[in-house]
Amino acid sequence: MNTAAHTTRYENAPRGWFSRTEAWLDERGKGAWIATMVVSFILFWPVGLALLAYMIWSKRMFSKSCSHRRNHDSQAWQDRHMSHRHGFASSGNTAFDAYKAETLRRLMSEQEAFEAFLERLRAAKDKSEFDQFMDERAEAARSSHIEDEDMDDDADDRAEDVEILDEPTRKKK
Repeated sequence: MNTAAHTTRYENAPRGWFSRTEAWLDERGKGAWIATMVVSFILFWPVGLALLAYMIWSKRMFSKSCSHRRNHDSQAWQDRHMSHRHGFASSGNTAFDAYKAETLRRLMSEQEAFEAFLERLRAAKDKSEFDQFMDERAEAARSSHIEDEDMDDDADDRAEDVEILDEPTRKKK
């Protein structure tokens, strides 16, 4: 009998509520552990004290062991994060999982490229609308300036007409 056939992987082994809670807090990082400890101190101080002791004893308090960000740059972590984020679980077949991850990466990059295209399109539309506004404003300023000059010329003509009309009356006096 081969003993390797009867070994179970730790990831697939059934876990209790404490192990599941510990894993859940580990996924969220050190901040989640600290927040849980503070809330525990507020609700029932012995539980908060026990959590503090556990965090110090397991070296979670002073190391990055509970932080999921330490492997943030690795491709495996990104694939795992993307699969959890989008609700895809591992199928168990590594070739299919690799294909699925590559397809998702390609689709994500296409989506980012499309969003960048839409942003450039919006920027171009905004620029054309702004240019149109500025042209209309400049045209309105030019037309009001021309009208002001016409009004000044008309006022000068009227002033001359008034003087001309007033001159004969002055001569009569």
